[in-house]
Amino acid sequence: MELSIRNQLPGTVTDVTPGEVMATVKVRLAGGHQITSAITLEAVQELGITTGTAVRALVKSTEVSLATGLVQGLSIRNRIPGTVTGVVTGGAMAAVSVGVEGGELTAAITMDAVTGLRLTAGTAVTALIKATEVSLAIA
Repeated sequence: MELSIRNQLPGTVTDVTPGEVMATVKVRLAGGHQITSAITLEAVQELGITTGTAVRALVKSTEVSLATGLVQGLSIRNRIPGTVTGVVTGGAMAAVSVGVEGGELTAAITMDAVTGLRLTAGTAVTALIKATEVSLAIA
């Protein structure tokens, strides 16, 4: 299956915490960082996701935020450090490529954000992704 989602990070499930309707799934990414996905319990069961399952964490580029400084007091737990490898600019939006251990992420952010954060190749950033925006596919 071909997908338009650019951010597809391989990893292995390390923990599944089921709830009434939703479950949180922790995934150790190929680069060693952990990412948490909040998906329906039905999806966990249908896909057969258990500890040790090889998956791909899928995140739309519009759901990746970037920070250039220390992040505190924020509920977003998926925080992946990286370095900007490129910035493709447009009229209102930009695509920012971020090298992370084990791969690359793309963030679609406003030109105002690129300018305000002074993002250029080599800038250290932290990619922020809400758990509810991380989908999983069986690898």
